[in-house]
Amino acid sequence: MENSGKSALGLDANVAAGLAYIPVCAISLIMSIIIIATDKTNKLARFHAFQSLLLHAVFIVGYVIAFVVIMVGAGANSSIIALFGSLIWIVVIIGCAIALIWSCIKAFMGEIFKLPVIGNMADSWSN
Repeated sequence: MENSGKSALGLDANVAAGLAYIPVCAISLIMSIIIIATDKTNKLARFHAFQSLLLHAVFIVGYVIAFVVIMVGAGANSSIIALFGSLIWIVVIIGCAIALIWSCIKAFMGEIFKLPVIGNMADSWSN
């Protein structure tokens, strides 16, 4: 697979890869799905599309875990558990935002940047 040239959408590979991370109006989800479905030859765009989808999945799982912990704390009238859930939520938001911004910058630069756990999964799936 190639890492440069045009994607199946007619965009440069780095632009298609960068658009997979833009979180405005679900552009990243739509663009990632389109890249995965149409672009079978461009490694850069496919890798970043898979990594973007996995990053969104991590965000959703973190949100659900934080929500459950907060609700358990509220139901048990335990402010400590609810505070712990709020701290989990803050860590999830900040961590995912930093990963999203950094990955977006690297994608627009045309580099393959692997996030710690999901990067290897995205790399194996993008082949």
